[in-house]
Amino acid sequence: QIHVTESGGDSVQSGGSLRLTCGASGPPYGSYCMGWFRQTPDKKREGVAAIASDGTPNYADSVKGRFTISRDNAKNTLYLQMNNLKPEDTAKYYCGAAWPGPCTVVVGASSGGGYWGQGTQVTVSS
Repeated sequence: QIHVTESGGDSVQSGGSLRLTCGASGPPYGSYCMGWFRQTPDKKREGVAAIASDGTPNYADSVKGRFTISRDNAKNTLYLQMNNLKPEDTAKYYCGAAWPGPCTVVVGASSGGGYWGQGTQVTVSS
């Protein structure tokens, strides 16, 4: 069983930055894939960024060049640095871990498995 908890959501102006944090507990942290997802207005899960146990990242096209995912295995912590935020980035952001299959945002977004947090709200105003 893996438990994940997100923090760092806030309200910012367009062009601003935020860093989200996800703490994890359970099996050896460095052994599984993790990622960030957000909930679209129609309540679907949209992949943002994922990172494999070896540190290989995978990003949604909409955030490439603006967001950076990283993990600190010694601290059991996942990060998402978000720069140049846009109003369309407004969403509740969720941390996910250990979903079945490849460590990509596409697979994670459609997965029925894995472990998920309660989310943290990011609001970007124009």
